[in-house]
Amino acid sequence: MEQIEDNLYEELKKLIGDDLIVITQAVQLNLLGQVFRPIFTGTVSDVQHGHLTLSPIIIKMVNAPFYNFPFPISIPFEQIVSYSTEVPVDEVFPLA
Repeated sequence: MEQIEDNLYEELKKLIGDDLIVITQAVQLNLLGQVFRPIFTGTVSDVQHGHLTLSPIIIKMVNAPFYNFPFPISIPFEQIVSYSTEVPVDEVFPLA
């Protein structure tokens, strides 16, 4: 498992400054009273062993698909299900 995390660290470290879409494990999350799917887009601002940080970040919510979250968000590697640099951060897709 440690080797997988080291490989992910090295791969994500190369993406600092790039836009990224990240999907996490939870079926849905709750933040500030809003329930949303675990889909985040943003610029990779930092990568440390164990987590990556996106800033600025957009949380894809059904009622606000381009909600600009006011703070950076760090996502633990073990919560990341999928990520890609191939999906534009301004892409509109169904969330329901």
